[in-house]
Amino acid sequence: MIKKNIILTLSLFLLPFLSFSQHSELGITLGISAYQGDLSPSKSRLKPGQINPMVGIFGKYNFNRFIVARAGFNYAILSAEGSESTIEASIIKNLSFRSNILEGNLMLEINILGYEPYNLEKPWSPYVFAGIAFFHYNPKAKYDGDWVELQPLGTEGQGLSAYPDQKPYNLNSFAIPMGGGVKFALSDSWNIAAEAGVRRTFTDYIDDVSGSYVEESLLLEKNPLSAALANRSGEPIEAGRGRGNDQVSDWYAFIGITLSRNFLDNGLVGSRRRGRKSKTGCPTF
Repeated sequence: MIKKNIILTLSLFLLPFLSFSQHSELGITLGISAYQGDLSPSKSRLKPGQINPMVGIFGKYNFNRFIVARAGFNYAILSAEGSESTIEASIIKNLSFRSNILEGNLMLEINILGYEPYNLEKPWSPYVFAGIAFFHYNPKAKYDGDWVELQPLGTEGQGLSAYPDQKPYNLNSFAIPMGGGVKFALSDSWNIAAEAGVRRTFTDYIDDVSGSYVEESLLLEKNPLSAALANRSGEPIEAGRGRGNDQVSDWYAFIGITLSRNFLDNGLVGSRRRGRKSKTGCPTF
């Protein structure tokens, strides 16, 4: 008797999952990107110079109404201008950067209310997601009308024998994406969602700024361009003075709209609809 009660309880618990047909999705994302780091123009809000476009593609596999595996690829631009900052120290430093971001990600998505687009049984749900991402970046600064790659210049003493602890930073890094949104079923076949997510990165060099100013004469010997882009304040700055904050990694964020197409029963959604109709219609010979 106890065994039967246990089986009955488990069946009732699993019923919402078992009644859902697994399906996949393919979709696109259009939105904006934003950066938070040593050159952020404000500590409390985004500013126009900090906002850029982003675009992405993704695929999902819906295990049930609640659990979704997701993989995607995003392209975005991140930038900041010290001259546009509301922070006096950033204005004085006058540093700036721009970087393209190429990101691949794997995430787990949870539909909080459950989501079932077929027959619009559960046509909307808020959701949350988290996972892991790998991205490529390459900070540049504009100098005499040209965009110059900053990493090879070693603006914080990377590659100088006088600063053996300063190694060139890697232009590839990992990040932890997390966020949420709300999705809606436009029909059996199409979904639309609004979502926002942040990326906690494991690098402090998306903006080429992290540690301290180094001896200008050493940079001049290496490359005059290194010295020019390491200190853009127009005044001499003592070596060792803080150029950035190496205790906090850089972050970036995406906010956008997604549109996706459902694929069910190893085919289009219509295959399920046709299958259901064939059970209720007249037999054919």
